Amino acid sequence: MSTTLDVVAAVLVLIGSLFALTAAIGLVRFPDTLSRMHPGTKPQVLGLVLVLIGAGLRLRDSVDLGMLVLAALFALITSPLFAHLVGRLSYREQSVRTDLMTVDEMDEPDE
Repeated sequence: MSTTLDVVAAVLVLIGSLFALTAAIGLVRFPDTLSRMHPGTKPQVLGLVLVLIGAGLRLRDSVDLGMLVLAALFALITSPLFAHLVGRLSYREQSVRTDLMTVDEMDEPDE
């Protein structure tokens, strides 16, 4: 049973690392801040959670599991907040490419 859990843990860590790698590639390749917010939040957090689950399967201690759960919760809570604040700031500073936007929901109508 221990060998099976170790293999599952290794696979989860490997898959999580691949998600983190694709997030890093996306951060480098995408053209503007709003486009970079997606790989900076979604695959990065999913990769981190998979790595933490793999580490939890490998460690199997209650203290270690508690710390891993807290790390995962912190990442899941702060990632959307971070993306929202970065998106708002980049929009307000007009450092976004409007030609890539299909709908501008923050545009104030001229009255």
